Amino acid sequence: MSEEQPVKRTTIILDKEEREYIDALIKEGREPGIKPLISKMLDVYRSMMIYDWKFPGEYYCGISRVAFVNVEFINILLQYVPEEKWRGIGQETGEAARVSLEATLNIQTSKNENWSDVFKRLRVQGFGDFYLRDKYIIIKTPFVSNSEVLAGFLESLLGIQLKVKTSSPPLIFEIIQEH
Repeated sequence: MSEEQPVKRTTIILDKEEREYIDALIKEGREPGIKPLISKMLDVYRSMMIYDWKFPGEYYCGISRVAFVNVEFINILLQYVPEEKWRGIGQETGEAARVSLEATLNIQTSKNENWSDVFKRLRVQGFGDFYLRDKYIIIKTPFVSNSEVLAGFLESLLGIQLKVKTSSPPLIFEIIQEH
């Protein structure tokens, strides 16, 4: 901020339970302090577009409706899909994610220079931690642990072809062709 604009102070009155919860997070070392916690919350709010909440547990992120579900739910669903359809399901969901990101954030997902923004968005949405290393995409802590589904997802989202190098996390995919 410039010297001409004074910092605005804000007082937040927390319920006893809210303050105890925040204090516990700080005491356990999960948060460094109340100001960094609030800054993190605001960053998540901006990143996830949480201002599009419709009701708890569901929100709209641009054109996409998003609901919070647990990993077990996704893994159980995938158990009942034939193995030969895994990559195809990933490609269809990747296409939906591509359309959503392009329409909502105006990010062309197939451009390599935009992949860091795409990966950040996927991380914020809980897909895992994505890293690009030379010709490899690495996913630590993937939400979907099925490597074939994720390969198809990334292929459609990024407009590439991948070869699965590992089938358990951290997942590693080799980029074999960029479109």
